[in-house]
Amino acid sequence: MAKIVAGIGSSHVPSIGRAYDQKKQQDPAWKPLFDGYEPVKRWLAEEVKADVVILVYNDHGTEFFLDRYPTFALGIADHYEVADEGYGRRPLPDFPGDADFSAHLANHLIGNEFDLTMCQEMPLDHGFLTAMPLLWSHDDDQWPIKVVPLLVNVIQHPLPTGQRCYKLGKAIREAVEAYPEDLRVVVVGTGGLSHQLNGERFGHINEEWDREWLERIQTEPNALANLSHKEVMMEAGAEGGEVIMWFVMRGAMFEKVEEVHKFYYAPMTTGIALLALKNAS
Repeated sequence: MAKIVAGIGSSHVPSIGRAYDQKKQQDPAWKPLFDGYEPVKRWLAEEVKADVVILVYNDHGTEFFLDRYPTFALGIADHYEVADEGYGRRPLPDFPGDADFSAHLANHLIGNEFDLTMCQEMPLDHGFLTAMPLLWSHDDDQWPIKVVPLLVNVIQHPLPTGQRCYKLGKAIREAVEAYPEDLRVVVVGTGGLSHQLNGERFGHINEEWDREWLERIQTEPNALANLSHKEVMMEAGAEGGEVIMWFVMRGAMFEKVEEVHKFYYAPMTTGIALLALKNAS
């Protein structure tokens, strides 16, 4: 039987990928950020040793645009390409998928009334790409883990509610545990934390709210998931609403979890955070 062995929440920011590719890990402005991910990278490699990661993200106009943006889309391919977001493809290897496992997830989730757009091809942009090399080492042409991309609409209103995303996570856990093969699965929810990239509040970061979020998503996820989009965006900024993707990760975990690592860094235009969880014994 497959099982979920870790849940991770991580911000996604395109400039992080640029800094990674330019090997700025020791640059004074970037070193605290990259160092903040290292404990989780070691934990995943040395203890978790997962076979598959379900990574929850949103596309930023690369594969889907405002003329058609699905609420939820699931990759069901054996191979996923690194997208070119307009400034050249990042020097990362393409990703191996697990079509059989993805198809199992799709059947189970649709059977539980989650309507999905199923994608045989799904080029992956920075929403997906930011976290992967920070969490898993890779060779020039190979990753140590298979991926299942799960897209959530946080771009084009109306957006799915926090509760809908939380329930999706619970349905994913049921689906994973119903898979007959012995797979070790990590669920990563990306996005946020607080940031706004438009209007009079451009550059808005709410560090107090961000730090409270990192605590409450562990202990009070259901209460957090009941917040309206307006409530979240008033505190976290217009783009901060993408934190709903963390609820998919949190719903996939047990009600009680244990914190493995927590990190927060906010000298930029986004409150950057990393939270690693394991299920309580």
